[in-house]
Amino acid sequence: MKSPIKEIAIAILVVIIVAAIGILNKSKSRLVPLEIKLPRPMFVGTEKPMRVSNLKKLSTKDRPPFLAPHGTTNIALGKPVSSSDEAPIIGEIEMVTDGDKEAADGNYVELAPLLQHITIDLEGMYEIFAVAIWHYHQQPQVYYDVVVMVADDKDFITNVRTIFNNDTDNTAGLGAGTNMHYVETNKGELIDVKGVKARFVRLYSNGNNNNDLNHYVEVEVYGKSAE
Repeated sequence: MKSPIKEIAIAILVVIIVAAIGILNKSKSRLVPLEIKLPRPMFVGTEKPMRVSNLKKLSTKDRPPFLAPHGTTNIALGKPVSSSDEAPIIGEIEMVTDGDKEAADGNYVELAPLLQHITIDLEGMYEIFAVAIWHYHQQPQVYYDVVVMVADDKDFITNVRTIFNNDTDNTAGLGAGTNMHYVETNKGELIDVKGVKARFVRLYSNGNNNNDLNHYVEVEVYGKSAE
């Protein structure tokens, strides 16, 4: 016959374990403001109106806090990057994920004209909550046909999803998008990815309002391991 004291002790232990698991799960799912360190601003506002259709109004206000699960980090930092342009005009493709977002001279990658893309290999499956992009923010300019996709494989065949697309007329042939064009600033463009799971992130662009070239200063991908 079991001792009543022993049974009570076991019951108390079970309650403690269940409570501890609940606290741990709650901590993991707790939403906190995402810490995004911004580079120095190089300009304030624009000297003249930009003649770009479907253009988001440029705001000088601070971006509202972006909430993500506790423990979310920049999982793209230092990860491998490949490009449709294998020999960039300026810079090295590895600069896209080197952690340096400043708009210093030469601190960017310049790719060939017209439609080009880069692909980041996260080297594992992750829950992705946000992607931040800095194309070139030394001066105000707008990049065309910005499309961001995620997938499970490097060839973008398996489980491909589009998380941002401002190519409203399907110039890039990836489907017409509904997102707005935006002016490049030190804040970058922050995309809410809503926790989709993927390993590879691909970003397209098709020149800008000043020339046909494509640029990247930095791309950050915020997430947590899904493995």
